[in-house]
Amino acid sequence: MKAGRGQVMTNEIWAQVSEELKQAVGANNHTTWIAPLRFEELVDGVARFHVPTTFHGNYVLQNFGDQILTQLARAGITVQRLIFAQSANLAAAPRPAAATAPQPSAPAQVAAEDDDTHSATLDPRFTFDRFVVGKPNEMAHAAARRIAEGGSLGFNPLFLYGGVGLGKTHLMHAIGHELKASQPHLKVVLTSAEQFMYRFITALRDKRMMDFKQLFRSVDVLMVDDIQFLGGKDSTQEEFFHTFNALIDAGKRIIISADRAPGAMKDVEERITSRMGSGLVVDLFPTDFELRVGILQAKADYYRAQYPGIVVQPGVFEFLAQRISNNVRVLEGALTRLFAFASLVGREISLEMTQDCLADILRASDRKITVEEIQRRVSEHYNIRLSDMIGPKRVRNYARPRQVAMYLSKKLTSRSLPEIGRRFGGRDHTTVMHGVRKIEELKATDSQIADDLELLRRALEE
Repeated sequence: MKAGRGQVMTNEIWAQVSEELKQAVGANNHTTWIAPLRFEELVDGVARFHVPTTFHGNYVLQNFGDQILTQLARAGITVQRLIFAQSANLAAAPRPAAATAPQPSAPAQVAAEDDDTHSATLDPRFTFDRFVVGKPNEMAHAAARRIAEGGSLGFNPLFLYGGVGLGKTHLMHAIGHELKASQPHLKVVLTSAEQFMYRFITALRDKRMMDFKQLFRSVDVLMVDDIQFLGGKDSTQEEFFHTFNALIDAGKRIIISADRAPGAMKDVEERITSRMGSGLVVDLFPTDFELRVGILQAKADYYRAQYPGIVVQPGVFEFLAQRISNNVRVLEGALTRLFAFASLVGREISLEMTQDCLADILRASDRKITVEEIQRRVSEHYNIRLSDMIGPKRVRNYARPRQVAMYLSKKLTSRSLPEIGRRFGGRDHTTVMHGVRKIEELKATDSQIADDLELLRRALEE
């Protein structure tokens, strides 16, 4: 067996790593997903594993890839990528699921990988035909489609923002897939903000900044995911700013995603947020019930191909869409677990099985937001003392955050107006009504208030 970078990876070492993973992922997940992995070889930093099905490999890659890389590193094994292949004959196998360690060793290697960016980094699951469109994401989908089709656009960059699991990353990968098919000559780079930062730091360390600049400034389409992670990284922000300007000036396309609007980003320079907000800014709103049901139906069609013969009884999708409403990734993960469990035990997916199999997820989704939690979050957001916000002072610095907290309490809890008033220093319910009405008016005319409300709501519902 060949070894990566002089290190020897053996089945015995993998067995030890597997045991460590059991502590990290839990006994049930380990039995279902990690134990079936069979170590094949480690060649030039690429660790290859045999998996029972392609679906199994994709699931492990998505949910446990980072943890496997971390545990291997702790065991002294240098692994840059993980590959999961169904066939034992790896050379003849179809393209397997693969994970890449986040820190490349040198920009020159990065450039070599990214010359074929589409096949190296695009997730095969994230295509336009598998993106479920509804009112909350209709505009984002249309904008992404327009970019993927090429031609003249009235905006650049496209800035997508929204909470976890609403489809930002999916759309970026879908753009890449579409461009690969229709314009294979284009150089498309999709990276995360953290990967951009790691590559920048590595280039500085290795004195290869020209390679770094050439990589990112020679692309036709640059897509950067989770840009909020550049916050506080001054040197990286400086380089990103110049890269951004160079590409815009050259007429190249830029697509950026974040968990919040450009103006709501903390520790990101104003000149950067201003440039990012100068194109089309699109909010992916939280999913509604109908869209969640549609997502489950679409995912179930995909899973049925992996698990033939599994039957989903009526009412299961509606039950899940009602109970798991805040995070689409959690919703999809719940369905994945159901199909895997049904396959293992040979039963239909019923409401009873759903409640038993997903008891932990359903409990977590039932978490109730309290008025006290809202008050704490709002006071932290506006950097004021909680005692001042709920106290008697009427100065604007306290009054506006107080009204925001009242508004959120009315919208996100089941408490009555008198109950809310009592929790705000014993105020009358008419005061709460006035505060709620004031914020309703302001959010339609004041973009800062609207952004604050959306940011706070997402933080509370996570």
